[in-house]
Amino acid sequence: MINEQIRDREVRVVSESGEQLGIMPTKEAMKLALEAELDLVKIAPTAKPPVCKIIDYGKYKYELARKDKEAKKKQKTVDVKEVRLSPNIDTNDLNTKVNNAKKFISKGNKVKVTLRFRGREMAHMHQSRHILDDFAKLLSDVAVVEKQPKLEGRSLSMVLTEKR
Repeated sequence: MINEQIRDREVRVVSESGEQLGIMPTKEAMKLALEAELDLVKIAPTAKPPVCKIIDYGKYKYELARKDKEAKKKQKTVDVKEVRLSPNIDTNDLNTKVNNAKKFISKGNKVKVTLRFRGREMAHMHQSRHILDDFAKLLSDVAVVEKQPKLEGRSLSMVLTEKR
């Protein structure tokens, strides 16, 4: 809330330099703000009495937007990359997939390893679980299993994350 929007009877006023001006009626605080050609902005509405600061509202809003933008810039989003395997995968192919997963993990992403079953492979699902275990074992130096292997429809999947 700014200027005339402030409906409280009394407010604690802080000057633009950060100096405490004390508790005073809202109208008096408004006069001080007008004399300084600035705005009276309610900073802490829940305080008793509410805290208002005499500042340039446009500049204040701009500073807040800039701080938010800076905070967003420093944020790291974690993507989930998927590596698909089949039950009859060869060791060289598995090593290639492991290397890809290592690259994803080193970049800070999570890796979802999916073992897909088609046709008659569905009858031997329980025998193929060792492939996911081997995959996790090969990546044990850089990754840790976040979500254990779980059967989801026609596929068995697990999630790996970076070791901390």
